[in-house]
Amino acid sequence: MRTKPEMMGQLRPAFSELNISEGFEFDTELVTNEIKEDCKSLLLSNEQLTTLMKDMDGAIRNGLGKDTNPSSIVKCYVTYVQDLPNGTERGKFLALDLGGTNFRVLLIELGENNYFHMDSEIFKVPAHIQTGKGTELFDHIAKCLAEFIKKHNLDSKKALPLGFTFSFPLRQVGLTKGYLNSWTKGFNCSGVVDEDVVRLLKEAIKRRKDVEIDVCGILNDTTGTIMSCAWKNPNTKIGVIVGMLSKLTFKGVNTISSMNMCELLSVKSRG
Repeated sequence: MRTKPEMMGQLRPAFSELNISEGFEFDTELVTNEIKEDCKSLLLSNEQLTTLMKDMDGAIRNGLGKDTNPSSIVKCYVTYVQDLPNGTERGKFLALDLGGTNFRVLLIELGENNYFHMDSEIFKVPAHIQTGKGTELFDHIAKCLAEFIKKHNLDSKKALPLGFTFSFPLRQVGLTKGYLNSWTKGFNCSGVVDEDVVRLLKEAIKRRKDVEIDVCGILNDTTGTIMSCAWKNPNTKIGVIVGMLSKLTFKGVNTISSMNMCELLSVKSRG
């Protein structure tokens, strides 16, 4: 396969002849053939796809198995979210979505006749905090939560319910208790691995003494996806996240299960 500099070297003469001010017709067929040729090695045959499907299926089954989980490349950790919403939920709720260099804080209002309103704001996690002390990370998150609450004129003295989406490998032992297994995505904050991240968030909020927040549950983003969609559509069965990782949550007859392909933080509950 040709390198990028080699390809650009071949295409540069064609670009130099373009007269953009007068308009031009670009030879898309030539470029398409170039791309097709260089991408041939990325195309999989039906036989290769079938092998990939079988390997993934086996890895997922191993991840869900009690005895095979430790050695599986697809880790399946427990979630304590037992049911999906049914559309009768009402009120205002906070949500915190932490999964990368940016995180979101959301205010969600659910009302009659499928009324749904959401306000959200994105906050950045500075590079020095991503690799600093864990207390600095959660203090920063608590500060942003307080700013969001003040900006939206919410009662800071009334305990506001918050759902915490934490998109890192997590071993849950309760609805509001989960231990970080390992950092990913460039994060490496000290004092957090093997610690309860909900406790760390609560302690950071308490240190501020200016807001009251009740962390009602911790979950990963795929579980949050299927739950948010199920509120409006009770027939929702699958939640998928496609990005740096590919992740999936599905609802079976008696279970809600989720798996993150690649990093493969996964969850299985109930049943």
